[in-house]
Amino acid sequence: MKLAVKVVPGAATDAIAGWLGDALKVRVSAPAERGKANRAVESLLSDALGVEVRLLEGERSSRKLFSVPGLDEMQIRSRVEGWSKQRAR
Repeated sequence: MKLAVKVVPGAATDAIAGWLGDALKVRVSAPAERGKANRAVESLLSDALGVEVRLLEGERSSRKLFSVPGLDEMQIRSRVEGWSKQRAR
């Protein structure tokens, strides 16, 4: 599955902010320099989804496309929701 992500680098904390249409909005504290924000997003998404994600497109853009192997859209939405609820506690 390919996952569209809107990234906000330089945020106060790392968090999944929710859905913007079909794209997942993710905030990371890492700056948008030398791939730091990209690596932070990959790490955050991998943790939230329980699978290794990989950046496919948008290396230098706030709009990115990630590969999420083995999960469909419903599974991704469910895992994001569960992860967000755990973090809110």
